[in-house]
Amino acid sequence: MGVVAGLLAALGGGVKVVDLTSPLHEGTPILRLPPPFVNTIPFSRTEISRYDDRGPAWYWNDFACGEHTGTHFDAPVHWITGRDGQDVSQVPASRLFGDACVIDVTADVELNPGYLLTTDDVRAWEAEHGPLPDNTWLLLRTGWSAYGDDPEKFLNPITPGVTVECAQWLADDPRVIGLGVETVGTDAGAAHSFEPAFPCHRYLLGANKYGLTQLRNLDQLPARGALLIAAPLPIVGGSGSPARVLALLDA
Repeated sequence: MGVVAGLLAALGGGVKVVDLTSPLHEGTPILRLPPPFVNTIPFSRTEISRYDDRGPAWYWNDFACGEHTGTHFDAPVHWITGRDGQDVSQVPASRLFGDACVIDVTADVELNPGYLLTTDDVRAWEAEHGPLPDNTWLLLRTGWSAYGDDPEKFLNPITPGVTVECAQWLADDPRVIGLGVETVGTDAGAAHSFEPAFPCHRYLLGANKYGLTQLRNLDQLPARGALLIAAPLPIVGGSGSPARVLALLDA
């Protein structure tokens, strides 16, 4: 049996599929930038027809939203340090899946909502679970997805993230494809005041790596051993896209 045939057979019962995607709707929390910066529009839908005179046998809608709405993919060109890098349509399909390595800092975040992942945290994870494999999507579990249906709590300016040192370390590590988080963006809520500001965006996107945000159900994944699949829309010239993100693991 070939590898693909074996995977298809396993999907019949040997593989569990976990959806890491937040539902996308009019109430989905979106990033809020302070003046004078321009903000993205909220997700919205306009009905075209619904089994009526406008279209007797079909239902469909127009929808509008920003590229960075809900669970979404950050392409390198999203940030000035990656301005000459890939747009979302240029990201190789082979980079849209990889080993999901979950670092759980929920206990730290319960004590300090602004907790920042450190390089020591990553090294401690490796000491317990083994070295990060090649083609790693590093997923930061903070428990923040519990607030995903409460915009005020979810968008609290004090949110967890990653230290400047750790962001640069992840960007320099050739094993890492990208960073996935449960918060509205890959950087901490206080990252505007870091030196440099927004280090995850600056370093990871500048290194032609990627970001995934507003993930859910990371508590259903093991620390390692799951396969992550990210599926953004291939928007030509796009800085990112809403995405469906799935994880495959042994049932």
